Amino acid sequence: MPVYIAGVGLHRFGRFPNRSLSSLGAHALRAALEDAGLSVASIQALYCGTAYGGVAAGHKALGALGATSIPVINVEAGCASGAAALLLGVLALRAQAYECVAVLGMEKMPKGMIRSTFFEPWQEQAGLAVTPAYFALRAQQLLREESLDVRDLAEVVVKNRGNGALNPYAMFQSSVTAEDVLASPEVCEPLRLWMLCSPNEGAACVILARKPPPTRPKVRVAATALRSHRFGNVLGEHTPLCGTVGRIPPSASELAASEAYERAGLGPQDLDLVECQDTDAARELLACRELGLYRPGECARALREGWFAPRGKLPVNLSGGLLSKGEPLGASALGQVVYLCWQLQGRAPGVSLDRCRVALAHTVGRGANASVTILQAE
Repeated sequence: MPVYIAGVGLHRFGRFPNRSLSSLGAHALRAALEDAGLSVASIQALYCGTAYGGVAAGHKALGALGATSIPVINVEAGCASGAAALLLGVLALRAQAYECVAVLGMEKMPKGMIRSTFFEPWQEQAGLAVTPAYFALRAQQLLREESLDVRDLAEVVVKNRGNGALNPYAMFQSSVTAEDVLASPEVCEPLRLWMLCSPNEGAACVILARKPPPTRPKVRVAATALRSHRFGNVLGEHTPLCGTVGRIPPSASELAASEAYERAGLGPQDLDLVECQDTDAARELLACRELGLYRPGECARALREGWFAPRGKLPVNLSGGLLSKGEPLGASALGQVVYLCWQLQGRAPGVSLDRCRVALAHTVGRGANASVTILQAE
């Protein structure tokens, strides 16, 4: 049973002290409905992803549009909250429970380090939760495994900030040099401040339908997968120091990617564009490996030859990624889907690919969740 994207909407990511979470969500929902040419009465259910939004966040956003009575399901999966909501919406349509649903992701993040009750207090105190100290440990491991250095990480930031400079929806809209990045304050070796994404605010919405939109190029959800972690890796993104340094099981991202590729009947070689998790610069490179975009030990070559550059063999984070957009957790994954839908329909802001038929979105949420969504133009 095919599921199509009927419309998409986005509220710019950034800081909006005078706007409530509900107003951000209502803005994205209204924009998506307008894009689909539908009224709010057309949607039969709302799935809302948010991590910090509180009780009945989706209900309040929908209520801001004067809509009531339909099922509203609020979902939390860290940064993958929007992707988890999308999975539920897709499954509902494939089960023929509804004809048309809305999937909303929204967030107003507190400033400073992201805190989470997922981790025990001692883990946070030791810097082994989802903190810059942990990101740095993971980055150091990646640099060793892939024969990279800190300047390679800086070049990831240069690429993404250059892309973000052309994206009117990004928080940071200025390009930078590698020297600028390396001169920013050191947070935890090897990570500099500009190598880390900024928690912020924003909203994104996708309207899903069993019938394709009559006036837009058709974009189908070819596959969407959400997988959780396995224990066993001492630097596992879910619960650091949870296991041994022996045999490392597949990560949640690898599991989700394998499932999505199989469901879509596609592989990494079929992709035209990827938006992946770049919580920090090293995370993007790790995500590319987990998604099968390069083989282990091949990262240095991929960087030197510009595989993931805007005009490379497979552009990655052409939107600017989280390093440019910032990360409002609940909106993060759906923001990727909105941008990829625009690219597939030939109406993306900033850099637009000449030919884009298959695109992949990847998000890691609180370490315990990883999502992969594959979109295909028809």
